[in-house]
Amino acid sequence: MTSQSELILEQNLISQLAANGYDKVTIKDESDLLVNLKKQLEKHNNKVFSDSDFKQIINHLSKSNNIFEKALLLRDKFAFKNDNNELVYVEFINMDFWCQNEYQVTNQITVEGSYKNRYDVTILINGLPLVQIELKKTGIELKEAYNQINRYQKHSFSSNTGLFNFVQLFIISNGVNTKYFSNFGNKKPDFKQTFYWTDDNNKRISKLEDFANTFLEKCHLSKMITKYIVLHDTDKMLMVLRPYQFFAVERIIDKVKNSNHNGYIWHTTGSGKTLTSFKASQILSQLPKVDKVVFCVDRQDLDYQTAKEFNAFKPDCVDTTNNTKSLVNQFNDANNKLIVTTIQKLYNAITKEHHLKTMDNLKDKKIVFIFDECHRSQFGDTHKKITQYFKNYQMFGFTGTPIFVENALSKNKENQTTASLFGNRLHQYVITDAIKDENVLRFSVEYVGRYKEKNSQNEIDTEVEAIDSKELMESKDRIEKIANYVIQQHPLKTHNKEFTAMFCVSSVEVLIKYYDTFLKLKEQGKHNLNIATIFSFGANDDMISDTDNYDERDFNTVAEPEDNSYHKRDKLESYIEIYNKKYNTNYSTKDSILFYNYYKDIAKRVRDKQIDILFVVNMFLTGFDSKTLNTLYVDKNLRHHGLIQAYSRTNRILGEKKSQGNIIVFRNLKKATDDAIALFSNKEAKEIIIMQPYDKYVKDINDAYQKLINIVPTFEAVDNLYSEDDELEFIKAFRDIIRLKNVIASYVDFSFDDIELDEQEFENYKSKYLDLYDKTRDIKDKTSILDEVDFELELIHRDDITVSYILALLANLKATSNEEKERKQKEILDLVAGESKLRSKRELIEKFIIENLPLIHPENIEEDYNTYMNEEKQKAFNKFVEEEKLNSDKLKKLTEDYLFSQRTPTKQEVVDILENQPSIMQRAKVGDTILSKFMNFINTFFND
Repeated sequence: MTSQSELILEQNLISQLAANGYDKVTIKDESDLLVNLKKQLEKHNNKVFSDSDFKQIINHLSKSNNIFEKALLLRDKFAFKNDNNELVYVEFINMDFWCQNEYQVTNQITVEGSYKNRYDVTILINGLPLVQIELKKTGIELKEAYNQINRYQKHSFSSNTGLFNFVQLFIISNGVNTKYFSNFGNKKPDFKQTFYWTDDNNKRISKLEDFANTFLEKCHLSKMITKYIVLHDTDKMLMVLRPYQFFAVERIIDKVKNSNHNGYIWHTTGSGKTLTSFKASQILSQLPKVDKVVFCVDRQDLDYQTAKEFNAFKPDCVDTTNNTKSLVNQFNDANNKLIVTTIQKLYNAITKEHHLKTMDNLKDKKIVFIFDECHRSQFGDTHKKITQYFKNYQMFGFTGTPIFVENALSKNKENQTTASLFGNRLHQYVITDAIKDENVLRFSVEYVGRYKEKNSQNEIDTEVEAIDSKELMESKDRIEKIANYVIQQHPLKTHNKEFTAMFCVSSVEVLIKYYDTFLKLKEQGKHNLNIATIFSFGANDDMISDTDNYDERDFNTVAEPEDNSYHKRDKLESYIEIYNKKYNTNYSTKDSILFYNYYKDIAKRVRDKQIDILFVVNMFLTGFDSKTLNTLYVDKNLRHHGLIQAYSRTNRILGEKKSQGNIIVFRNLKKATDDAIALFSNKEAKEIIIMQPYDKYVKDINDAYQKLINIVPTFEAVDNLYSEDDELEFIKAFRDIIRLKNVIASYVDFSFDDIELDEQEFENYKSKYLDLYDKTRDIKDKTSILDEVDFELELIHRDDITVSYILALLANLKATSNEEKERKQKEILDLVAGESKLRSKRELIEKFIIENLPLIHPENIEEDYNTYMNEEKQKAFNKFVEEEKLNSDKLKKLTEDYLFSQRTPTKQEVVDILENQPSIMQRAKVGDTILSKFMNFINTFFND
């Protein structure tokens, strides 16, 4: 039932859109939608379609229910033979002249799938539902609207002709806050991929009324759909640009269309510069006046993942070989307007004599160069050659950390700034903007060493800059202490290795000492961390400036190392041999291609969480993106853009549990950190960028605890809450506590002794919280206000508590006394009850302990448990078939289909497994009951 304030919000929005040129139309269900679609397509195409024509069109539109494939259908014309055997073309949206489309708005369309759903406000373009708007009354959090859309995805968008899978954009609003996001389809939903719209100065436009006047303006909306949604070919998903990305591309396009000026974009590290720069390249390549667009990246960034991303945007556009001739051929191909290449190959193409004969034909052509990560010094050399060689060029740079006068450092003393190379700044989106928009995370910087206050666990007996002699800083004693500290703290920082880390050190010599220490400690059984390393081994590699091309030079010279580098090379070769044995690979430093492939393989394994800590000197500290990396250990002097770039390896967004990037510093970099933040944002930005001190979070969690006990003084009081509104208040209050605990638990100093909420009390409240979560999954005849609440279970789910972990505890249980056994048994069952993914197994595990455990040998416990669970699964299956009178073969097939696709069955699909079909009146209720029992069966026996 729509609440009064939500209804008013809906009516006001429709009236506003109608005043802004949308046609208001009444559509009650899919049959109305189809009638309207035929009329609108006829109007848009200026044609009349017979019923058989329209049937062909609908068959074409319905041939796939996949969101990505439907997005392709939308953007392409459809050709068919009509009744007169004439070839007819149908356009579904005008991609070139995006304002020339038909716009309608409607509300409360009802569609029945596995459940009957009624959608709030739908925007139709040429009769197709391309934008869906879900509204909540003021005061309700946006996540509830988001979760409702997620339910629609599962329950009804794919029903019948599946026209709602043509939705390109979703809008969610409670009147005061409004966000948009692309259709995520069957991908795992992530609320962090929802965005506020802004003006071109990054000022947020959050009120629904203002959002409707800007973002939902007809021409702008269709421009976003036709130009600023990227169809990601590799992941088969839709990606919509964020506002700062949109404005940056628009500024570049304007420059190319209306001037010959250059410029640069300052978008902070982690904000998606590669997508922005590629989209700019793609649109520019479609302009008639432009002959070529050359998108240049540094070779060290063109690793496996990045090449895969580029090829996802434009298949086969990236040539990852070192062959400059292939680039020259691309330049010479008149049909190839968009080239993605490396700085190094571009430099070779315009300087090597044997390539110039071909390249000279392009000297006077209109060529637009776009440089990714243009803060690096080698761009200065390439820039000079481009300006000397080409006569009709424009040049644009993207950087997260521009070079200003303050941080312009180079060996040849030519202190070139980003502005001196590229001209005016066209758009900026700095780290404070990104943190405010939750597009990147804040940093938690902890300084570890003697200068740390004595009452902190971060005070370990290591030497720091006050006595900064090379002998002391690189001493065996200091390195061993730091290694032991890292081993101790790593599970805490990475949520028991759910995330990964890098360790950057001052030189290759020091790295070797650290790496050998970690290998020795592993042999001694002190840790089981998977470690890897890569470094350059030329002379004086530790003297390389953070603006130099410290990766590239090594890939080209590994085959001929300098005399004094053999020790370093031999050590790296020995580390690579260990790596090869572990991962069954065959990399080496003896060949530049093998070494570069080693670099790419490490990058992939860090992203895939196969490497726990990657040890580096300079490599990977810029340009490397891995969402799973959340911690950086630092024993190296960093400053300016080098510091921000290094810290920023940790701050990519990934789910609720990754709440900050952890920086653990074994040197006194506090002033360097403060100075870098001031340079790349402003002096007041520190409180936004750096996490608050530990004591601040102690106060916050104590305040949250006081709010909790004002609602429920004890955990037992949760059972006495009178209404769902009261339960919702408890859920929100306890959720605030688990969010804060997730942050504060990453601090080395955290102890429950420091806060008013003790650990057992936390576990008790958590149990009640999970009870309410279970309640939302039970069968019910009416809609609950708790249905849309996000319980954020990932914050209390522990990856280390699995069935295997519980079985290990049970094996140990057998060796204890009866009194101890009873106490331990209760602890194990409480552990199961407190873990969201195991709660459905609690009764079965308890039964296993009582009936089977006394008879089992500890060595056979896992095998016997699996046998027991298979027997119980068959019993539960048979009981389900008997109680609900199901066809057992059809139930088995439904189960297999779910396990393969992970798609929740529709209500009709579950009704179809009944031996006798219910009446139409009973169908919906029976379908709900069977679906709920089916999902309980799946969660109990198949989801660990």
